[in-house]
Amino acid sequence: MKRLLLLGGGHSEIPLIVAAKRMGYYVITTGNQAEGLGHAYGDCYINCDFSDKEAIYKLAEEQKADAICSGCNDFAYLSAAYACDKLGIPGHDSFETARKLHHKSRYRLLAESLGIITPKAKACENLQEAEEACQNMEFPVIVKPIDLTGGKGMKRCENLQDVRLAYEEAKKATREPVILIEEFVSGTNHGFSAYIQNKKVTFYFVDNEQYYRNPYLVSGASAPGDVPEDSIKRLIADCEFLADNLNLVDGILHIQFVLKEDKTPVIIEICRRAPGDLYVKLVSDVTGIDYPAYIVAAETGQKMPEPKAWKTDGYYVRHCVMGERGGYLKDVKVSEEIQPYIYDRMMWYKAGEEIKDVLKYKAGILFLHFPEEDKYRKYIGLLTELIKIEV
Repeated sequence: MKRLLLLGGGHSEIPLIVAAKRMGYYVITTGNQAEGLGHAYGDCYINCDFSDKEAIYKLAEEQKADAICSGCNDFAYLSAAYACDKLGIPGHDSFETARKLHHKSRYRLLAESLGIITPKAKACENLQEAEEACQNMEFPVIVKPIDLTGGKGMKRCENLQDVRLAYEEAKKATREPVILIEEFVSGTNHGFSAYIQNKKVTFYFVDNEQYYRNPYLVSGASAPGDVPEDSIKRLIADCEFLADNLNLVDGILHIQFVLKEDKTPVIIEICRRAPGDLYVKLVSDVTGIDYPAYIVAAETGQKMPEPKAWKTDGYYVRHCVMGERGGYLKDVKVSEEIQPYIYDRMMWYKAGEEIKDVLKYKAGILFLHFPEEDKYRKYIGLLTELIKIEV
């Protein structure tokens, strides 16, 4: 049986682990969080920090891994690309190419050089450079680490004093020597998940993003997304242009973008790994396409047939259950009004546990289906009122 090293083992990786097992792999999960829900779905768990690329390389060598698959984390993809480079295992871009896409400062420079619409940005090594960068930008600006996701270390700043404080906080959060300062882009937030085959987009999925108390952490996604066809065509062209210029291997190319008032899509984040919080399940539920299997196949160097055309049967929502305030969790209450639309769930909260960081804590994930658009429009903005954490 072929051995697959999967970098991760949380709830987000479960669809990938299940797909890999179904494809006949002996799955070794890893990461430094032994309590991850996904480990139970694999064959073996080995405690190893997947953000340590040298450690992952050595682990893959020791375990005689035939293939490596990244989990739902940028560090995981970078380590997978590095280990595959060293071991000659197919399925990933080169490590240098991976850094160009996953490090925000490098991607901004790349996009600018290729003429892809991107926010005005500057990578800064110290606070003086950050203040000077702001002189050539319009406020508000965003201060962010170049290597983190999920809004970690990120802050919107309205003036220089905000920038000074945000810069110091970002420096504490990152492992990299630079911090990115970029102009804030106004518009609606969306995801665009594309599958690349022979440098062409053969499948794509567009969503609307929802946020709760944390303006930089996606708390929900719904589809179909409210994005016009011309905007989607621009994103497809950008993806294929990147694939051609960087010689990208087959696989996922996932984008977060802001749709401006004039319907111009501005790419904010880009990555080559699966998004977290069971996003790939949402894609499969909406389209009927086994998205986790396609992702695992690509990262293990296998060729897949082009995904079939699909048509959805309504509106789907992935909703992360988050709370209004910290405290000790008493229960999660779901209104009877919304119950008929819930078709699946994964809950992991424990009564009595402490919610220390309300901006990041999640009690679980609910999946909802609305056959009619009017019901979807009615309830999409009410979910945080109808599904509540009691503390």
